[in-house]
Amino acid sequence: MAQLRQDYSEFVRRDAEVLVVGPEDAPAFADYWQREQLPFVGLPDPTHTVLKRYGQEIKIFKLGRMPAQVIVDRAGTARYVHYGHSMQDIPPNEEILALLDELNATSPE
Repeated sequence: MAQLRQDYSEFVRRDAEVLVVGPEDAPAFADYWQREQLPFVGLPDPTHTVLKRYGQEIKIFKLGRMPAQVIVDRAGTARYVHYGHSMQDIPPNEEILALLDELNATSPE
């Protein structure tokens, strides 16, 4: 999440909102968000409802949920999905920002 915080203003500049969904409960999420001073939205999902809907994988031998990045447009359509195979398998912000630029260039206002 540090890389998201680092470039958060670039996401905002592209009229995008960052939403992080995690399996923790609300108090744990609130504590982490306050402690780390994260500028974007965090959604606790202790029942894994949202995480399951978007197909985030669990790999027991890798100690839990694998990272997933999804770009959802204003109509609610998933326009990009990346499912990581390890906790290090996260696309760099530059890649996501370039995808947002493409989507914004082809999206009708």
